[in-house]
Amino acid sequence: MHGRGSGECMRGRIPIDRIGGARFAIRSVPEDFIVVEEPLYPPTGEGGHTFVRVEKRERTTEQVARDLARAAGVTAREVGMAGRKDRHAVTTQWFSLPAVEPARALDFELPEVRVLEAHRHPHKLKTGHLLRNRFEITLRDIRPPGGTGSSRVGEQEGGTGDGDDLDAIRRRAAELVERGMPNRYGEQRFGMRGTNVEEAKALLRTGPGRSRRPRSGDRRAARFLISALQSAVFNAVLEERGEDFDRVVLGDLARVEESGGLFWVDDPDRESPRARAFEISATGPIFGTRMRSPKGEVARLERAVFDRFGLPELPELVLPRGVRARGTRRPFRVRPIDLDVRALPEGGGIRVGCALPPGAYVTVLLEALVGPVLDLSQGRADRPRPPEASPAASPPDRVSGIRIPKGGRWSGGRC
Repeated sequence: MHGRGSGECMRGRIPIDRIGGARFAIRSVPEDFIVVEEPLYPPTGEGGHTFVRVEKRERTTEQVARDLARAAGVTAREVGMAGRKDRHAVTTQWFSLPAVEPARALDFELPEVRVLEAHRHPHKLKTGHLLRNRFEITLRDIRPPGGTGSSRVGEQEGGTGDGDDLDAIRRRAAELVERGMPNRYGEQRFGMRGTNVEEAKALLRTGPGRSRRPRSGDRRAARFLISALQSAVFNAVLEERGEDFDRVVLGDLARVEESGGLFWVDDPDRESPRARAFEISATGPIFGTRMRSPKGEVARLERAVFDRFGLPELPELVLPRGVRARGTRRPFRVRPIDLDVRALPEGGGIRVGCALPPGAYVTVLLEALVGPVLDLSQGRADRPRPPEASPAASPPDRVSGIRIPKGGRWSGGRC
């Protein structure tokens, strides 16, 4: 369906003012960002639903779900999925369809989508029924060839390039596997200039009797905005935690990795070996009316962040009409699985392979490995867009969450 892009012309069309402090760029072509969904369970081969595994390219999960619904003659609401996947990527994921023969599903012809397999299953695929996501990410070195300073990673004979740099990245990778990576939410969650967070705060300020209608006038938009605010609050608490993100301290609410259960830490000396062994991890707040809170100094730190965002005491939290936020706890860290860093054989960058649990952001992992990363898909107006997508809806150009001004001098000709 689609060939693998080389990314060789990518450096010829980056505006110099977009590079900022980034050394590497991602998504110069969709094939540079590969995601494979690993399901929580396989389809049984029997039942009234059909699980369909597809590979999509430059399509959102919602667009593919609508295309599948049209092809199957069902409504989009009847299509199940475990999670959403990136648009500017080549991604493989599962959907479910009701009352569709697997043989018929295999013959579906959809734009930029291949149906790989189809099997019956008794139930609809539910959100969150996902074991992990496996990634294969290509990072292109965007330092000018032959410039001053160290050579570009992977550009020397044999693909090893700057061996010292590659060794340093691999040492950071080993540390992330040992300690875990900060389980921060990616900046794409917060919208242009962080407007999702500000709109969510405005929704909470209106009160129960004057609930302001969100942007699109529906509950789904309000839920999305509140979720963005929850994510921003968690990130702020994680930032306050600093280098203690991988430790447990007195008053923490810790999560047991194997069972997901929560408990208060009343003896850090006793629990610290379990934290070092990755059996337990400290958690941060996803605020809501039923969220469990930590104790002591940890609780005071969380309350200070809540105050900064204008959040009331949780029992007094008032949400827009029809919106619920019960709250939960999110681990401060996650452990990358099968993390592997290698130089590109063609030179000029590295390739990172890993698997992450649901809800973890691979862009956060990349930043922990190599620092700020330039995402070339942000603000990509020169690429063809599906009819459902709007150029105005695209997020701004960003380097690691910092807004980058548009325009500027091009560093070379357009490919």
